[in-house]
Amino acid sequence: MPFWRAITVYRVASLAYAALVLAGAGGYQRPVIGWLVIGVMALWTAATAFAYSVARSRTLLVIDMLVTLGCLLASPYVQGADAGPAGVMPVPATWIGGPVLAWAVYGGRRAGVLAAVLLSVADLWLRGARGFDLSVPLNGAVLLILAGAVVGHVARLTEQAEERLQRAVELEAAGRERQRLARGIHDSVLQVLALVQRRGLEIGGEAAELGRLAGEQEAALREMVRGEPVVPGYEGAGLVDVGALLRRHGSTAVTVSTPATPVLLPAGRAREVAAAVGAALDNVRRHCGEDTRAWVLAEEGPGSVTVTIRDDGPGIPAGRLAEAEAEGRLGVAQSIRGRVAGLGGTACFISVPGQGTEVELTVPTAG
Repeated sequence: MPFWRAITVYRVASLAYAALVLAGAGGYQRPVIGWLVIGVMALWTAATAFAYSVARSRTLLVIDMLVTLGCLLASPYVQGADAGPAGVMPVPATWIGGPVLAWAVYGGRRAGVLAAVLLSVADLWLRGARGFDLSVPLNGAVLLILAGAVVGHVARLTEQAEERLQRAVELEAAGRERQRLARGIHDSVLQVLALVQRRGLEIGGEAAELGRLAGEQEAALREMVRGEPVVPGYEGAGLVDVGALLRRHGSTAVTVSTPATPVLLPAGRAREVAAAVGAALDNVRRHCGEDTRAWVLAEEGPGSVTVTIRDDGPGIPAGRLAEAEAEGRLGVAQSIRGRVAGLGGTACFISVPGQGTEVELTVPTAG
């Protein structure tokens, strides 16, 4: 990641500046110890340049902070007793900004600000002769805290942009593969299904039933090919477009309507909703006949997703669902209501004899 290389460049430049200050400025009573501290800083700069390129863990960041604090706390022994109030710069100088930037890139602006506050408190304590002196300028501390906040914020924005770019690449690759498969399917499977449907209707009898089934499968396959690819991990959050899953149920007898924009749910919840809708459509075919029309409508509201399944069948007699559950027939109770209840949602059945049935499934977007 470019941020980590930039931190290494900052450390090297700050190390050179600290060495120049120690070599050219007066006021250091023990310069030999100062050069030993510079040596430790140089070794740690090289170590972090390698370590952050291969692994970035919280443990490494904590060690980075402790080494920097150690070099900072060694400054009084190099400066002497009166150097702090006299304004002599601590030996690490601007080098203490390295772990602040590392924490900001790793954990965001909060982590960067916390690291900056910790080092700023230690720096101000030393500059006040190991006691807090309000006359000590706070400019350096303020700049360090602002750097931690800004770099952390920018690092998070960059990470989100990379995730969006990765998803766009995955969608483009999935789209190209889908188009390739669609061409092959259109030239073979779809044409065969269309031929079976046409010839079956011409022959009549049992062949007509086979033709009708072939026509339904052709319509479902066309909808599947035409629909958007489902790519898990939408926006890096493990989300799936439930609309894409529902469109797979489309056929000559089932019309599926979904919003133009993705209806996002966590992958597991999306699959459960699609399974509940599939169970409802199976009930329509089983109890209302193959010629019954059904409509599926998906809507997204504040904090929830609602899917409505409506049919033009004969309707459900009053009390029939309770009787079926008492008889041990748990298709509706388990496959539909049970699934939705397990997601923290509700399933509402509205049926008028002779006017069809409407099933409304509402699930929260997060559980």
